[in-house]
Amino acid sequence: MIEHWKKVGSKPLGDYRIFTVRSDIKVSPRNGKEHDFFVIDCVNWVNVIATTPDDQIVLVEQYRHGSDTVELEIPGGMMDPEDQSPILTGLRELREETGFEGKSDTAEIIGKILPNPAIMSNICYTVLVENCVCKHPVAFDGTEDLITKLVPISSLPDLVRHGKIQHSLVVVALYHYELWRRGK
Repeated sequence: MIEHWKKVGSKPLGDYRIFTVRSDIKVSPRNGKEHDFFVIDCVNWVNVIATTPDDQIVLVEQYRHGSDTVELEIPGGMMDPEDQSPILTGLRELREETGFEGKSDTAEIIGKILPNPAIMSNICYTVLVENCVCKHPVAFDGTEDLITKLVPISSLPDLVRHGKIQHSLVVVALYHYELWRRGK
């Protein structure tokens, strides 16, 4: 049986606005030796599967600095400290990024993953919002520049298969949606 490693020390290494880095000293339960591990602490994230009454999904196209590419993704973002739940965060992000709004009383969490448990401490939730319609102007923050696109739900496998959707957390969210659909 795999055991947890005991933490015997921790020190902050840096604060980079959207994440912090710390060094944890942990003891191996197998050999009793201390090891130094780097951990990236981020707030939790939310991805939104937003569907329309005519079986389309709301996607956004945006430039990504890390990969220096324009990516086709689902709406989403970081949970703010005042956000009370992933569902409320998802509804906010959907409205801000696309102007779309759906049935908030039936919005639900359909998935939860650890983005990179080897080095990161946060959770990424997948929130489903159905029957979405565009009701509001977009409200981008200072670093966002997005284009909203409606795509038939049936085209999602081909978009992933042909590399049109490449963001790993988006692909996972789409898989959560596929599993949810199979379970209906």
